[in-house]
Amino acid sequence: MAVAVSDFCRRAKAMASPTEVREALALLSEDEDFRVRTLTDTEPEVSPLGPFAVVDILRGTQPSLAAQRQACGYYDVVQELTRVREEKTPVAPAPVVVPEVPTFAPPPPRPAPAGDGDGAGGAKADKAARRGTESVQERIAPRKRAASAEPEHEQEESLEAEPRFLRRELPKPRGRYTQVAAPKGSFQILTRAEGRDILDSAVAQSEHRFTLLKSLGEQYNGAKGELTMVDLESVLRRHELLETLAAKERQGILSAYADQRGAAGRVAWALGLSPSELQKLIGTLGLQQEAEEVRERFRREALGARHLTQRLDLLGRDKYLADLGIKKRFTDSLRKELEGLVRDELPGARDLPGLALAVARKHGAPQELVLRAIERLGLAGTLREQLNSDQSLP
Repeated sequence: MAVAVSDFCRRAKAMASPTEVREALALLSEDEDFRVRTLTDTEPEVSPLGPFAVVDILRGTQPSLAAQRQACGYYDVVQELTRVREEKTPVAPAPVVVPEVPTFAPPPPRPAPAGDGDGAGGAKADKAARRGTESVQERIAPRKRAASAEPEHEQEESLEAEPRFLRRELPKPRGRYTQVAAPKGSFQILTRAEGRDILDSAVAQSEHRFTLLKSLGEQYNGAKGELTMVDLESVLRRHELLETLAAKERQGILSAYADQRGAAGRVAWALGLSPSELQKLIGTLGLQQEAEEVRERFRREALGARHLTQRLDLLGRDKYLADLGIKKRFTDSLRKELEGLVRDELPGARDLPGLALAVARKHGAPQELVLRAIERLGLAGTLREQLNSDQSLP
């Protein structure tokens, strides 16, 4: 249907974009499809006629009037109004001002002059008399259109008589309007000599073989269908590029482990891999020992933090401690340490915030972190009971 309308508009000297054609066809119901084909199968009587002019003709407008509206831009206003009506109506909508559509009726014929000389002379005299009575400002000023004398109810009826443009859901584009992916190249291209340049450029732009597989899989097929990791590694090995890629992967993985302080989950996120893909890549490259050494270094650093503020801050990073596998050891060690610190300040404290403030001032840590650690380590209930019992004593 869209192809037929587009071809009809082309023959009517009003080329239309696919979007404009579909917006116009959305104004028609399914029952009117046969009328569209009846019109588009014939040759245009007048021109120009766009897709909205075709809809207007099907609604009963004369082709000559539709051509005039197409030439003066009437259907551009119609298209804009159609888009506005699709938007959500506000709670208190403002009155919509309907633009007045100019009519293009031919001017009435002038009365025949009584004589050639008298008619020409009389017209010139009338024109000169009018120019003599009008000033320059009055002649160049815009002409004000007289207010309509029709009653309000008649104006509403005339607006209701105008064709209503309501959209309907259309099927997905087909034919030449369908957007399809570009055809994939053959796997044999990558195995030839020119395939080395393609792979060399792709390796330089990829961080690891998984992104390389995704990039090349969108452009080339594999040996037996979709491009697989086995196909990719074989063709890289054929062009002696697999070692280059492996060296790049080793450096990237170890750098990511150092940047993320040994957290494997964040390493996988930084490299755009799933945890299983990261472990598979580490196993392929033989980096298990190096990665574990980096993780062990950060484990010792977390467990051996000297300043109390550092240890209290790590307590709020549950996922990081769980990733390193030291969450239980760390929390047990910090609980034991914090119990000794609050025991020393307990006699002079009146409430839990005051106790946290005393510990924080003595050890140079924020009060909020100390109070949060007391709550998270399960010490708050016992400390409140001890504070209440101390205050009850005479």
